[in-house]
Amino acid sequence: MNEEKIYRQAQKRVKAKKGFYGHFSAFIAVGVFFIAINLLSLPENPEIWFYWPMLPWGIGLMIHYFAVFGLPGNRALSEKWEDEEMQKELERLRRKYQGRLEPPEEEADALDLDELNKEKEKEKEKRSGWSDEDLV
Repeated sequence: MNEEKIYRQAQKRVKAKKGFYGHFSAFIAVGVFFIAINLLSLPENPEIWFYWPMLPWGIGLMIHYFAVFGLPGNRALSEKWEDEEMQKELERLRRKYQGRLEPPEEEADALDLDELNKEKEKEKEKRSGWSDEDLV
């Protein structure tokens, strides 16, 4: 992934978070306003009602939160999580075998993942490597 795509993706994510925080701020401000109106009108109308308009908005806010940040605990099922865990494991194995020419025989299978990952990256580069002659 090139730097420009990474930057655009990060920018999009920051805007989404900023949008949620703005939505949450408006929810709190309007909620405080409704509570104040409800408390000021208690002598004439002894009914608590402020939560009724806030309830559907709160549900919408919760949906907005899940859209921006995801469901808690659901990250383990995503492809991104799998890629991150793969990279962590590869880094751990690289540190473990740093300075050795070859790992012990029983642990050699663990490093085959590294080779597979490199081959996968080479295949991606081959597929995306267009030359001017390939275009019509």
